[in-house]
Amino acid sequence: MKRIKIDRSKCIGCLTCVSACLVSHDSADSRNRVVLSSDFKFSPIFCRNCDLPECVYTCMSGAMRKDSETGYVTYDKNKCASCYMCIMACPYGTLKEDKATKKEIMKCDMCSHDPDGPQCVAKCPMAAITLEEVK
Repeated sequence: MKRIKIDRSKCIGCLTCVSACLVSHDSADSRNRVVLSSDFKFSPIFCRNCDLPECVYTCMSGAMRKDSETGYVTYDKNKCASCYMCIMACPYGTLKEDKATKKEIMKCDMCSHDPDGPQCVAKCPMAAITLEEVK
């Protein structure tokens, strides 16, 4: 399984990763964001596809599930009850509601629709966002 790895020391807060996400998903909302930490360093925030994902455990409708083949946490908006339990349960604060309808959860899907993979990784000009293989 590959996970997104972030090197905060390389991030300049340009928001290219956020723009790449918006373009890739043809969406008004990104599935990632960049925040300024308390030590004044830019910190890109992405879904970590946790090994023991709280979002999956708290999802009452089955919209969130852990894919045993890829290891990624997937989201099915057609099953979502918009209860926001997953948002409240995520210990990293990566999930959020969509701005337009407030019914869909904005969750990184690793750009599964794109053969080139996550566009935040592909477009990061500082190589602060990379993919790493994990077991």
